[in-house]
Amino acid sequence: MSNRTELAAVARRRLDQRFAALDLAALSPRPPRGWVRAIRDALGLTVRQFGARLGKSHSTVVALEQGEVAGTLTLAGLQKAAEALDCTLHYVLVPNRPLAAMVRDRARAVAEARLAPIDHTMRLENQGLSDADLAAELDRLTEDYARRGGRRLWDAL
Repeated sequence: MSNRTELAAVARRRLDQRFAALDLAALSPRPPRGWVRAIRDALGLTVRQFGARLGKSHSTVVALEQGEVAGTLTLAGLQKAAEALDCTLHYVLVPNRPLAAMVRDRARAVAEARLAPIDHTMRLENQGLSDADLAAELDRLTEDYARRGGRRLWDAL
């Protein structure tokens, strides 16, 4: 296994551990009017007062809050809003399932795609593997591809 592959595997394990430790229930879903508005309201700040802290106009603050809800607010804008609210912005992409599982599933798909035409040809020549041998070879290839990982794993099939 190459050094790059080993580093990627270590990074996957560490990220999976960090994601597993997150309390996603406390973070989701985003409040209906967005985090900026929720915190501003909880602090009792008016749009005008918040705008003064941001150094922005009333209409800009309204657009900022609407932009968060619409998903068009930039990270830079959200960072400035967080600072004006005396908050810390935490930006994180949370995978829907462990990264290791994503790599293993992709390795399985690659193994299936590469093994299928070979198996088909061998069966046409009456040299096909038994179902058990085919399953064992598929498992072996999957583990090999998952272990090696790398960029080629994600090329189109």
